[in-house]
Amino acid sequence: MTHEQAQDGEGELNDMDLRSEIKKYIIENFLYGEDDNTLGDDVSFLENGIIDSTGVLELVSFVQNTYAVKVADEELIPDNFDTLSKIEAFIMRKKENATYKHIDASQESAIVS
Repeated sequence: MTHEQAQDGEGELNDMDLRSEIKKYIIENFLYGEDDNTLGDDVSFLENGIIDSTGVLELVSFVQNTYAVKVADEELIPDNFDTLSKIEAFIMRKKENATYKHIDASQESAIVS
């Protein structure tokens, strides 16, 4: 599944597809294709040895490249990247903030013009 497939008909990210896409990436890259159904939405990657610190960097790179979000150094914390649910929430926040910034910028240029 590609990022475009994780969007609904209006171009919005779909929560379930987004989570499924991230889960698929983790299974393929960190669990070597073995899905034993223990990778639930709130299962800690670090506590369960699914991903180590190097793996987190790979995961961050995947998120940045796939969803076109910028991850700042201070955002590299377990609260953002330690479970499927946390990654999904992080991406949705980043996308929402980017939308608001885009709207604000376009409104400013309309006012200035």
